[in-house]
Amino acid sequence: MAIGESATGAEETEPVHVPPPVIELVRITEAGAIAAAHWMGYGDTMRADAAAVDAMRHAMDDISFSGQIVIGEGERDEAPMLFIGERVGRGDGAPVDIAVDPLEGTNLVAKGRSDAICVMAVSEPGGLLHAPDTYMDKLIVGPPAKGKVDLDRPVAENLKIIADSLNREIDDLTVVVLDRTRHEKLIAEIRAAGARIKLIEDGDVIAGVSAAIGGTGVHAVMGIGAAPEGVLTAAALRCLGGEILGRLRFRNDEERQRARRMGVTDEDRVYRTEDLASGDDLRFIATGVTDGEVLEGVRFLARGVRTHSIILDRKAGKLRYIDTTHFDDIAHPPIIRTTR
Repeated sequence: MAIGESATGAEETEPVHVPPPVIELVRITEAGAIAAAHWMGYGDTMRADAAAVDAMRHAMDDISFSGQIVIGEGERDEAPMLFIGERVGRGDGAPVDIAVDPLEGTNLVAKGRSDAICVMAVSEPGGLLHAPDTYMDKLIVGPPAKGKVDLDRPVAENLKIIADSLNREIDDLTVVVLDRTRHEKLIAEIRAAGARIKLIEDGDVIAGVSAAIGGTGVHAVMGIGAAPEGVLTAAALRCLGGEILGRLRFRNDEERQRARRMGVTDEDRVYRTEDLASGDDLRFIATGVTDGEVLEGVRFLARGVRTHSIILDRKAGKLRYIDTTHFDDIAHPPIIRTTR
């Protein structure tokens, strides 16, 4: 029998590993969101984050894939980790790379504020940039302004481009900016140009998604945030047709050296959406923990829980909103409402 042939004479082929259905992946973010939501308003960021991490890790163990965490969380905030390089999943399915933030908005949950989410992105191996745990200067826009803005242009010029792409005036725009002292100059420039500003405490991933979805009232995101979250945002924007431009902003030599060990040699490089999330088979999944513009938060019911998620599948060309009621006891289901 020739090598590569079966007993029937047919040529053998390597088994094709198909990534898990995206509807399976939402179970992971749902689990994290439910666990974190129990800690809403307790003022304890660490316990909320730990609950989300544990729930996501256990949920991943039930999914048929061979996952590797390439963007994890925890080192920056000294929180519990789904650490970079960790192997997750049952190990019997397709190999995938995973970027994850078990709880984007730990402070938001601790204070009971809006727009906290549990979020992850999945791709074929090599499809997500292994971004160093540092800061990134970001400019995020929706599809109409894609390819037209420039990270090095003056703020007013970019705002004019965004407004023109939407057939609006600059004073019709709303720009999301993280409420940080480092953004005082940026905020002043946006105001001087005439645009409105929505200052947020945390959560620039869901803000970036909002900029690419019509009807949210968000038209751009500007300013410096975390680089790993930039990769998650890029995965969503690849699915939605929006754009993120980013440049790494190291805070110290230790971060700079760590990045060099990861292969980052050009500090001035502007990363585009396709650089941060280059994969062809990209999926982005997020479940709301607290209410926000795109997702509603977890609802605890008598004998059940209700969650609201968004699923983006680039290869399938689909955006889904998933409204799920989880039964505590299938013999005694909760009262199910047709609206949230």
